[in-house]
Amino acid sequence: MKDSKEYLEKKAFFERVITLYGRNVAIELLQDDSITIHKLHLAKTNKPDSTIKKILLLAKQRNLEITYHDKTALSRISKNAKQDQGVALDILSKTYQNAQEIQNLKKFRLIALDGVQNPQNLGMIIRSCAAGNIDGIILPKKNSAKISPLVVKASAGTLFKIPIYFCNTLKEVLENLDGAKIYALSSYAKHNIYDLEKSQKEVFILGNESEGVTKEVEALCNDSLKIPMNRGVESLNVAVTASLIAFMQ
Repeated sequence: MKDSKEYLEKKAFFERVITLYGRNVAIELLQDDSITIHKLHLAKTNKPDSTIKKILLLAKQRNLEITYHDKTALSRISKNAKQDQGVALDILSKTYQNAQEIQNLKKFRLIALDGVQNPQNLGMIIRSCAAGNIDGIILPKKNSAKISPLVVKASAGTLFKIPIYFCNTLKEVLENLDGAKIYALSSYAKHNIYDLEKSQKEVFILGNESEGVTKEVEALCNDSLKIPMNRGVESLNVAVTASLIAFMQ
């Protein structure tokens, strides 16, 4: 029983860990005292140049655990051997949460991403949601852009300012949101976002950059909504759409 509890606690802990990589990203994160860093990973082959020395100094100042790996092992941690530059950081984010936590919220206005692949789009969506009237983002682990240095850069420092709810698939989350109104954004919808009647619990689904919301997810929605367009423009970039939703009153 005790072993089972410890396993679940350990699993819950590591589910909230985000691993980022790259030397400049490491310095930026190490300099931000508001970010909780669990561990610093370094390749044994790193030459002690000025950047590595700075990373080590910042890690020492924060009393961080530092683990050295061979290049292959580090690439397994970073999941990006070509761009990790021999450095990876495990971030313990308070805002990176299991999507099951949504069920404990009495009211919410969320954006959910269904197959958004471009890291820059994801970063800009996070930035808009953090700045606007959105309580969190649902981000599936499967078939979605992963949180990466490109996402960090595009989010312009807002990655850890808004809850990001992780799940395996959107379907498993949406099926368990009792009482929530779920809307798919679609250029073919009959109703538009400005005709919406507000409710206590709302989820807006934004789909893949080229194919939109999947049929499987659309089947779980209460309705589809469009953004009214002028001059024959068919659609907007998914990050722009997120901005419009985020700043709806």
